[in-house]
Amino acid sequence: MARHSLQHDGVELSYYETGSGPPLVLLHGFPLDHTMWRAQIEALSGVCHVIAPDLRGFGQSTLAAGDAEQGVDMRRYAVDVMAVLDDLGVSEPAILCGFSMGGYVLWQAVREFPDRVRAIVLCDTKATADSDEMRAARLSGAEEVLLSGAGPMAESMLPKLLAPATLANRPDVVDEVDAMIRRTAPEAIAAAGRGMARRHDVRASLPGIRVPALIVVGAEDAISPPEEMREIAGALPKAEFVEVPAAGHLSPVENPTAVSDALRRFVAGLGEEPAR
Repeated sequence: MARHSLQHDGVELSYYETGSGPPLVLLHGFPLDHTMWRAQIEALSGVCHVIAPDLRGFGQSTLAAGDAEQGVDMRRYAVDVMAVLDDLGVSEPAILCGFSMGGYVLWQAVREFPDRVRAIVLCDTKATADSDEMRAARLSGAEEVLLSGAGPMAESMLPKLLAPATLANRPDVVDEVDAMIRRTAPEAIAAAGRGMARRHDVRASLPGIRVPALIVVGAEDAISPPEEMREIAGALPKAEFVEVPAAGHLSPVENPTAVSDALRRFVAGLGEEPAR
């Protein structure tokens, strides 16, 4: 897997690529980085050109001046993703796969750049905007992380991200996710939190998204519950739904084989010609 970087819009964007075939872009969640997709990168590289960016500020990507204070909206992340595809010379429509916050970025990519999207995968994410309570929590969390660092956020988020059985019986997964959060720059967490707080509800636009879609959710996801993601699948014209057993919100990490298998089947079902 090769690492690349490019200068774009005042930041350095880092991304990783491997494999050959139809382009598959893996968009990580909050407050993580591209390494959450490690198992899927390995599993799909034999059938896809897998592209895994670190979103602005996360992993080895940087922020622009003022991003932490003003927030980064989901459209701006989507523009960054298109810059990555341009840097690679990818001109054909790509399969976009977004986990949690990556799904919010995906919605904006579909809205702003429909000709560049062949199919979509929504993994443990939402189509709704934040409630007033959640919005206030994100904004206060952004203030807190700048004062106290990522450690307290890791402690508070782990029980929400992982299923109870994972927390109790799989210390390797717990340690991996904990380390991923703790190494994330507080400024990136603040920037994304403020951006997510002002995102819009996209449910009304779902019937107009006519590309093939795969909806994936952990059976024990407490953040994006299966019933909520079934509603997303029901609103999209060409959607398949997969519920992943033995997984909470972080299904690609908790049950990587099931998620990778679902992705592989979905990609195979797209055929040779890009869906329009």
